[in-house]
Amino acid sequence: MTYNEMWRKLAQAYDEGEAKAIARMVYEVRYGLTLSDIYIGKDTQLSLDCQAELEEITKRLLDNEPVQYILGQADFCGRTFHVEPGVLIPRPETEHLCQLITKHVAVDSPNRTVLDIGTGSGCIAITLALDIPNSQVTAWDISPIALRVAKGNAQQLGAKVNVVENDMLQQTYQVAPQWDLIVSNPPYICDSEAEQMEANVLDYEPEIALFVPDDNPLQFYVPIMNYAQSALHPGGELWLETNPLYEEIIEERLLELGFNVIAHDDQFGKTRFIQAIR
Repeated sequence: MTYNEMWRKLAQAYDEGEAKAIARMVYEVRYGLTLSDIYIGKDTQLSLDCQAELEEITKRLLDNEPVQYILGQADFCGRTFHVEPGVLIPRPETEHLCQLITKHVAVDSPNRTVLDIGTGSGCIAITLALDIPNSQVTAWDISPIALRVAKGNAQQLGAKVNVVENDMLQQTYQVAPQWDLIVSNPPYICDSEAEQMEANVLDYEPEIALFVPDDNPLQFYVPIMNYAQSALHPGGELWLETNPLYEEIIEERLLELGFNVIAHDDQFGKTRFIQAIR
């Protein structure tokens, strides 16, 4: 199967641009062939075993399996992270969150303590550990798969991150201040929104990292905000990625808790991120 044959098959399920991008990713990651290599015909020189593998990969892609799970990796903030079923695939919006944080955090503050709640693949915690000098980063998650993947990514990328099993819903709220920065991208998609989502998300990505009940959309935000109120040092910051539908409600709750609140738009113009200063 050539590159052109592959993307044309994928175009049965994806638009042409996405089909081409996925095919390029497969050829580059799995077989080390760049677009220049493809232009000179190296995609026609793959072995019979590789051809059989390409057929299988194409079938899985047509069944809506995410290419990141098939290849075992996803790019995030200029780095490559291992991903697998059981951890959420990092999103461009979350890249933007990390970029906002590193832009606003003073780089000359020594020994800044950072907590990432619900770390998943570790993409936020590891990015901040590598991009904020002198930071001491801890990452929490409840999923054994996420904990294993995050630890592996931290080791692979050379990031000093303390990955800890912790259930935010069971966390004690009244604690002594211990963090300069808390960040979280918790589950925030209501069950009723699922019908609007793509099959590759619904069928393959972990529900525990995506969905909350319709009658409790702030299931994770409330305990995170309550915890941050006492666990942040004075002047510390809480950064949240939110569902734009509930961003104003979250802001109101943070104001009630005594935070100064700043809302930030994502790259698509939706108000998605909240910066709350203690």
